[in-house]
Amino acid sequence: MQGEQMKRSKEAVSLVKSYVSPDLEEIDMTTWKGFLQDLILRTQRVDISAQGAQLAYFFLLSFFPLIIFLVTLLPFLNLQVSQIFDFLQNLMPKEIYRMLEKPLNDILTNRNGGLLSIGILATIWSASKGINALMNGLNKAYDTTNVQGFKTRVLSLVFTFALAIVILLTLLLPVFGQQIVNFITHYMHIDLGFLKIINILSWATPPLLIFVVLIGMYWFVPNLSPRLKFKSVWLGAVFATAAWMLLTYGFSFYISHFGNYSATYGSIGGVIMLMLWLYFTGIILIFGGILNASMNKRAVTFQQLKEQQQQLKA
Repeated sequence: MQGEQMKRSKEAVSLVKSYVSPDLEEIDMTTWKGFLQDLILRTQRVDISAQGAQLAYFFLLSFFPLIIFLVTLLPFLNLQVSQIFDFLQNLMPKEIYRMLEKPLNDILTNRNGGLLSIGILATIWSASKGINALMNGLNKAYDTTNVQGFKTRVLSLVFTFALAIVILLTLLLPVFGQQIVNFITHYMHIDLGFLKIINILSWATPPLLIFVVLIGMYWFVPNLSPRLKFKSVWLGAVFATAAWMLLTYGFSFYISHFGNYSATYGSIGGVIMLMLWLYFTGIILIFGGILNASMNKRAVTFQQLKEQQQQLKA
């Protein structure tokens, strides 16, 4: 009896070990078990926790300049200050919003072109550093290196601007969407169902924009030849977009109902929550790339098997 239990225990340990610490040569990518083994092995090799911490640091450097830049820009679009505050209050956890409320109020009530220029420069420099760190992590997922040079710097700046535009549209679309609906309701006779569709699209567009940026990043960043195909990157982009949205809403819900960081850490509680949110955001982005790398390896394996079968038939 004890011998059978020992045998089952060893089999269970061996099964767990085969997933957690597999041998690279023994992985069969034609099976889902092999896919999971490769996924775990890449996650360990990339050191996703350290990569997430690095990204959180660079994202934190870019977060405040980016918010300053965007919030400074919004008043020039003839939006009401109250509309901006209402949207930001719904977007952020309460503690983070309280920490940012006073400086945001100062910026909104004092339009400063010089501050806008400083915000642009600081955002481009620090956020591009964060994107460059993300590019390094994604290349590690594919067992390749990120070539440092002018091309890499330009690519990181392009994605920085793309992310800034996405964030700006995320802030503007819900507000402008309501204004468009009010205009149509007042001047045109449109079916109510159509107006509901416009409202839905105004809230669905930001996740779609995030998905498009991630598709571009997962597609262009890996230093591979030939270039990755679209079918090899869409799954990671879908995962990262959905996981980030769940993280954001779940984090806000948890902080609002359960976690009182301000009582424990005082005035820096908001900063700690922001760092945690950015840390998990970095992990999600890197894991999306790891997922794509494993899917790409699986697709390449099947393609090689198909070519071998064709050669045998010939």
